[in-house]
Amino acid sequence: MLSKKLAIEVLNKMLETGADYSEIFFEDSIGTGITIENGKVSTSSTGITSGVGLRILKENRCVYGYTSDLTKKGLMSLADSLNKSFNGERILTVDHLDLIKAPNRNPIKRSYKTLTQEEKIALIREGTNAIEELKDPRIVRYIGSFGSNYRFVAVYNSKGKWFKKETEFARLAYSVVVADETGMETGFEGPGCQDDISYFRNKVKPRESALKAVDTALLMLSAKECPSGKMPVVIGNGWGGVLFHEACGHPLEASAVSRGLSCFAGKEGEMIASPIVTAVDDSTIPNAWGSIDIDDEGNLGTKRVLIKDGKLVNFMIDDFNGRRMGKEGNGSCRRQNYKYCPTSRMSNTYIDNGKSNPEDIIKATKLGLYAVSFNGGSVDPTTGEFNFGCSEAYIIRDGKIAEPVKGATLIGKGEDILKKIDMVGNDLALAQGMCGAASGSIRTNVGQPTIRVSEILVGGRGGELK
Repeated sequence: MLSKKLAIEVLNKMLETGADYSEIFFEDSIGTGITIENGKVSTSSTGITSGVGLRILKENRCVYGYTSDLTKKGLMSLADSLNKSFNGERILTVDHLDLIKAPNRNPIKRSYKTLTQEEKIALIREGTNAIEELKDPRIVRYIGSFGSNYRFVAVYNSKGKWFKKETEFARLAYSVVVADETGMETGFEGPGCQDDISYFRNKVKPRESALKAVDTALLMLSAKECPSGKMPVVIGNGWGGVLFHEACGHPLEASAVSRGLSCFAGKEGEMIASPIVTAVDDSTIPNAWGSIDIDDEGNLGTKRVLIKDGKLVNFMIDDFNGRRMGKEGNGSCRRQNYKYCPTSRMSNTYIDNGKSNPEDIIKATKLGLYAVSFNGGSVDPTTGEFNFGCSEAYIIRDGKIAEPVKGATLIGKGEDILKKIDMVGNDLALAQGMCGAASGSIRTNVGQPTIRVSEILVGGRGGELK
């Protein structure tokens, strides 16, 4: 961590040529990972990330640079290099730094730094041993991994503020590849948290996670090709929320909205979704995978209602992009590490609970698709157009979940899908993932209850749905 005296000197150096804001982001983090492949420990790694990122703003212009040279000479040299992007007289001077205090919503009783390699390996093996016990010849590869990260951050800015924060998070993941004469399929389960190892003992069972990955892969191996065409689609809770995250969440980030590069730009106060849809981005859920106590600009984490009863009421805003929008940041500014310039990003983003029972949603669907989870896709935030492949899906016949199908792809536009949601369940669940964007790869939760979309175009090679 930098001394306040040095931080003030660097902040003022960045302001020499007329900038209206300067910022120092200091990071020191340690990440560890262990992988077991087909029963044997294949990798064990430790990585240290330590450095400083400097950001200078003037009106709607931004310059950013980073260095691992933490000496005064190294920091002042970088600051001098960056401030050459501006050509004006000093308009601001920093003479003090006051500490911003944030609540600790993500306490860790036992640091992952205290875990031995043996404890981590034993945790992974609870799952990999369960896979081995199946003795199923269709399982050709299985991987269990455990990764943890300790991160210390300190940020200083020309508003005369500074703060520090410590975070720890971990993820236990199982990936399975199965194959027979009909083809090859994969299954994956990867629960994560900002909590200590007790989370993986009490709330998530390694054995259950590993076997769930196997079950999904084997089920899809025997599945027939998905039929194609427009049809009602029921989307499962938890991981089903990745569609909303990608097709609707990213277009609600200020980085896109402020530049008119979002399909939702200029629509605040308008009905953009079905009246039964409320969507939230909440950084304050205790120990949740995507939660933050304070964002990378010093704004406290908050619960942001984005869509209320179908009406667009808010965006995820960072201070810089908020300048173009005439709004202040609302705790949404994040980055992967010091090498990335921060911007507006999601945290725990989900469609909120509705009033329908999941079973009633299925019963109300005579013929359609039940998409449980997704394995990737692409989205254009400017138009909201998307395509997503389903990793687990079933046909619904006469109000019952019928045969599994593979190769299903959902195709459409986020703003159209929002308006076609005609049933929302009461079984909200969150699922852990990593989100990649301009400021790097960060922890995010996706989520939703079971929902039904009255009509989506489904791509598949199984002919017409009958």
